[in-house]
Amino acid sequence: MVFSIFPSDTDRFRLHPVAPRLAPMFGFALLTVSCALASLAFACATPFAAFAVLAAAMLPLRPALLVVTGAWLVNQTIGFGVLHYPADGNGIAWGFVIGAAVLLSTAAASAVLRTLPQGRAALMLAIALFAAYATYELALFAATPFLGGEAAFTADIVARLGLTSAVWLAGLVAVCEVVRLVDPFSRKSAMSV
Repeated sequence: MVFSIFPSDTDRFRLHPVAPRLAPMFGFALLTVSCALASLAFACATPFAAFAVLAAAMLPLRPALLVVTGAWLVNQTIGFGVLHYPADGNGIAWGFVIGAAVLLSTAAASAVLRTLPQGRAALMLAIALFAAYATYELALFAATPFLGGEAAFTADIVARLGLTSAVWLAGLVAVCEVVRLVDPFSRKSAMSV
């Protein structure tokens, strides 16, 4: 079953909940609100891999990177400003490592979505999520010899966070489908302008 929010072969696997000219702002709004909710609910377990896949499925790489950077900034602002993450060198360094991991996972998701065959959208998104999540976790794990935190990489924790990302991605795709069906931005009139 192919999601109807996926268009023809012309721009593979891109979600189209709104008109293309509104997609970067819609993606930014959706991901920053989602990131704020996830940051407050899960603190350090924000599902950035899901955000990376959604951005990569909805936007070309450069705008996708900007959108996930905005979500990361929201996460860091909430973390340091509201949740009182330690503002020491280690805490700040982890913030930048998370930012780099988000960018790498977005690039991985974008590359996977560009190279996979058209069709079977749910399967392609799942493969992109796997690649994005693996990239994200490997980037974080690569920093542990310098910053510590190896205990957070047990199989149970990594699997639970992966499942959380999968649920978030499904929810975000559902939101995109609802927005596309409701068409609050009147795509027809926006496209004729």
